[in-house]
Amino acid sequence: MSDLTKLTIAAARDAMRKGDTTSAEITQACLTAIDGADALGAFVHKTPDIALAQAKAADDRIKAGDAPAMCGIPLGIKDLFCTKGVPSQAASRILQGFKPEYESTVTTQLFDAGAVMLGKLNMDEFAMGSSNETSVYGNAINPWKVDDRDLTPGGSSGGSASAVAADLCLAATGTDTGGSIRQPAAFTGITGLKPTYGRVSRWGIVAFASSLDQAGPMTKDVRDCAIMLQAMCGHDPKDSTSADLPVPDFEAALTGDIRGKTIGIPREYRLDGMPAEIAKLWDDGTAMLRDAGAKVVDISLPHTKYALPAYYVIAPAEASSNLARYDGVRFGHRAKLNAGDGITQMYENTRAEGFGAEVQRRVMVGTYVLSAGFYDAYYNRARKVRTLIKKDFDDAFAAGVDAILTPATPSAAFGIGEMADADPIKMYLNDVFTVTVNLAGLPGIAVPTGRDAQGLPLGLQLIGKPWEEAELLNVAYCLENAAGFVAKPAKWW
Repeated sequence: MSDLTKLTIAAARDAMRKGDTTSAEITQACLTAIDGADALGAFVHKTPDIALAQAKAADDRIKAGDAPAMCGIPLGIKDLFCTKGVPSQAASRILQGFKPEYESTVTTQLFDAGAVMLGKLNMDEFAMGSSNETSVYGNAINPWKVDDRDLTPGGSSGGSASAVAADLCLAATGTDTGGSIRQPAAFTGITGLKPTYGRVSRWGIVAFASSLDQAGPMTKDVRDCAIMLQAMCGHDPKDSTSADLPVPDFEAALTGDIRGKTIGIPREYRLDGMPAEIAKLWDDGTAMLRDAGAKVVDISLPHTKYALPAYYVIAPAEASSNLARYDGVRFGHRAKLNAGDGITQMYENTRAEGFGAEVQRRVMVGTYVLSAGFYDAYYNRARKVRTLIKKDFDDAFAAGVDAILTPATPSAAFGIGEMADADPIKMYLNDVFTVTVNLAGLPGIAVPTGRDAQGLPLGLQLIGKPWEEAELLNVAYCLENAAGFVAKPAKWW
C-alpha cells in the first residue's frame, strides 16, 4: 500500500474492507498529490476540510459494515456540478463567486454512497471546448508530455481527465455533450463513459445543451466505470428527462465473455485523410474482439456525414437559450455601470465581460439559428437530421448488432495553443467520432488501447444500445483485457 493514489476504485474498496488502509489515509495521500500538482491546473477549488470529514465518516461506515462500493473513494468533481457551499462556476467569469445553496443529484448520490470530494476540477467554460483552453482558470495540462511540449488533456472535462491520469484522485465526474468525457479520456489514457441520455440525472449540473448533456464517470479502468456508474444512476423526479428504470449491477456484468456478440464497424467512420495509426488501432481493436469470439460485421450509418454540422446548430441553439439567464441580475458577475447606463447596457456589459470568446461565439450562432427568419432553415432542419442519425443506429441494432466499434478521436493529444488561434472548425473536428452518440442519446465508452509513434495514448470507442450500459461495459472490459494498456505518464509536475 505504498502509493495509495495509484489504487483503482475496486482495489481501494477491497483494501479498506480488509483493514489494509483507510479512506482517511487514501484521501490524505490524494490531497498531498494535489498540492504538488498545481502545474497541471487540474484542481481549481480544493476542499481538504470537506474531504477529511467525509473520509472519517466513510471509515466509520466501513467499520460498521454499512459500506456501498463507493464508500471512502476520493473523487474530483467537475466544476459544472453544483456543490453546496463550494464554488461552482462552470469555469466562467460570469459565475465568479457563485456558491450554490443546493447539491446536484449526482454529487448527492455519490456522497450518500460515502464518496469523498477532494475539490472541483478544471474544464472548458460552460463545457464549450475540446482542449480546456476556454477556462477562466487557464488551461489544464495533460500529464503526458512529448519533447517538453505542454499537451491538451482534451475537453471539456480536461481537468477530470488530467487528475485521474496523474493519480491525483481515484476517479472523477465528467459531462459529455458531444464527446467531452470520451475525447479527454482517450487523450490521457483513461476510461470514460457517457451513459444513455436520461440514465443519470442532470439536475444541479450547469446546463450547456439540455437535450445532449449527460454526466458520467471518468476512471482508471472499466471495472471502476461500472462501480461509479452504479452510484451515479437512478430515477430523479427533479429531472423530467430522468428515466424511471431499474439500475442493473454493472460490475456483476463484467464477465469478459463476448462470444456470440455482433460488433458493427461503420464504414462512414473511415474518413479521408485518417491518420494511419488511428486506422491501425481500429483494425487492431477489431481483431481483438474477433479473437475473443465476437462476430464482426460492416455496417452503414449513412447520415454520419451530417452529424457535425447538425450538432453545431443544435448545441449552440440550446446554449443560447440556457445562457440567457446569466444577465448580472440574480447571481454571479455584474458589470459596473456608468452614470446614465440603463438595464440594457448592464446586460450587454455583463455578458461581454463575463463570457469568453468561444461562449460568445456559440451564443451568437445559436441566437442566429433560432431567429425568426432562420429557424426552419437551420434549427428545424438540424432536428430532422438528428432523427435520421438516430434511425441509422436503430436500424443497425435492429439488424442484430450488439455494439459498434469506432475510433474515439482523430489523433492523439495535440499541443496547447496549436488549435486555439486557428479556424474554430478545426477544433470542432475533434468531435467527429463522438457527436453522433449524443445526437442519438446512446451510451458510449472510450477505452485506452494503444499508443502513437510518440508514445501518447490512443483510445477506441464502443457505442451500445440505449439502456444497455451493462452489455457495453462488458464488451469494453473484454477490449481492455485484450489490449492490455497499462502505460502511465512519467511524472514531471
